[in-house]
Amino acid sequence: MRVTEAKSEHYGYKWVDSHIHLDLYEEQERKALLREAFAAGMEAVVSVSMNLASSQANRELRLAYPEQIMPAYGFHPERPLPSAEEEEELFAWIRERHREGEPFAIGEVGLPYYTRTEAEAAGEAFDEAPYLRLLERFAALAAELERPIVLHAVYEDAAKACALLEKYGVRRAHFHWFKGPEETISRMASNGYFVSVTPDVAYEEEMTALVRRYPADRLMTETDGPWPFEGPYEGRLTSPVMAADVVLRIAELRGTLPAEEAARLLANAKAFYGIGAGRATS
Repeated sequence: MRVTEAKSEHYGYKWVDSHIHLDLYEEQERKALLREAFAAGMEAVVSVSMNLASSQANRELRLAYPEQIMPAYGFHPERPLPSAEEEEELFAWIRERHREGEPFAIGEVGLPYYTRTEAEAAGEAFDEAPYLRLLERFAALAAELERPIVLHAVYEDAAKACALLEKYGVRRAHFHWFKGPEETISRMASNGYFVSVTPDVAYEEEMTALVRRYPADRLMTETDGPWPFEGPYEGRLTSPVMAADVVLRIAELRGTLPAEEAARLLANAKAFYGIGAGRATS
């Protein structure tokens, strides 16, 4: 895959890539993508983590770009579960970051929908209970530290995640690349949870329907890079610049002016994550 071609013109508006895995890019590749995106008008990115090592790498990126990168620390649910020792080390490390007053969110955390359904399709037993326990612990931590939480929870797993968020009174929840049934969408909207939209809104009806349905003041843009996309992005390395395309597509679907929609989406992300406020807390 190739890096997106740099653009000399400014898009005319600003945006936030609210969900990307910056630490998964090669260093020079990452620097080029960020340079391109910031020059084009991107204001900030939220870089989510896979485990402790990933969290530590994202913290280093925040230190390198203190005004432009908001890190999120957690454990990706589609990975094999951490050992008890690894889990305790991660939670202790996150608490230390909180004591130091550093800006961060909790994430990426959630439930292993794809791992579980693949196992079940193959006729294999899958025990979801340990994943639910880990997610509950992250939800409790987000509530205790008053930090935003970034969720990987789609389809029927989203309702399970909602129940845990409700149990601990977590309000600042961000469901990234969300897909799910109407009743869960209504539940999330009534709870004030946010969802973010990826470049696949250019060609996926499921995403276009969500954009039309979800409250405008609860939408954000993301890329989930380096995850690759199809349609007009086929063969291209996913870049945070692609989130600028998402802004235009959301405006098109909602029948709003691009500048108006861009301003709203930017304000949504900055308010949710406390970007520019110095710390991602309530």
